[in-house]
Amino acid sequence: MNTLTKLALGLIGQIKATHVQGDAADAIVLPPAHTAGGLLLMQALALRQSQREFAPEPLPLQILSNLLWAAAGLNRPALGGRTVPSALNAQELDLYVALPTGLYRYAALGHALHLVLAMDVRRVTGYQDFVDTAPLDLIMVADFSRMKLVPVAQRMAFAYTCAGAMAQNVYLYCASEDLATVIRAWLDRDALAKAMALGNDQHVLLSQTVGRKAPYPALPVR
Repeated sequence: MNTLTKLALGLIGQIKATHVQGDAADAIVLPPAHTAGGLLLMQALALRQSQREFAPEPLPLQILSNLLWAAAGLNRPALGGRTVPSALNAQELDLYVALPTGLYRYAALGHALHLVLAMDVRRVTGYQDFVDTAPLDLIMVADFSRMKLVPVAQRMAFAYTCAGAMAQNVYLYCASEDLATVIRAWLDRDALAKAMALGNDQHVLLSQTVGRKAPYPALPVR
C-alpha cells in the first residue's frame, strides 16, 4: 500500500491490520543470543545508517534472537539490568515485534516472544510503503502505569530517552551484521494503538523496521 493511500485511509480511520500469513504461534522461544563477536564499536558507529529498502525474506531465528537481545535484552541477569537505561528502573518500555505471522511482545526475562494478536499489523506501523513487506517492524511502547515514581510531566521525555537508546542499539547491531534498518516517528499512533489493542496507560513511541538489505539492481551492460 503506497503512502498516499495510507494517508487517505488514515483520515477516515481505516488503517487496519490484516490477517496473518500461516499460523500464529503462541510463543517463539529464541535461542540464546550470541553476545560475543561482531564489529568493534567504532567500526559499527562508522557504518551506522538509515536504509529504506528491505528484502522480504524473514530473518533467521538466531539473528532475530541477537537483534532483540541487543535492543532490550538482559545483560545483568542477577540485577535484572538490560541493554537500555530506564529512569528509576521503571522498565516502562515494551518492545513489540510485528511479523507476518502475528504481533508479539518481547520478554527479556526468558528471552522469548509471546503472541499478543494473531494479526499482521505491519502496515499500520507507519505511512511508508516498505513497512508492509519488510520482514519485521519493531514497535516501542511506554507503559506509564510503571512510572509512578516519575513526575507526570516528565514521563514522556524519560520514555523517549529509553526508546532512543533502544533504537541506537538496533542500529549498531544492524551495522555489525550488515542488515538494513530505519527508525520511524511518522505513524498514526492512535490507529496503531487500536490495532494493537493497547490500554490507556500504554503509548506508542517509535517504530523501527529491520531486514536484510534489498538487492541493488545490476548495472546495465554497456
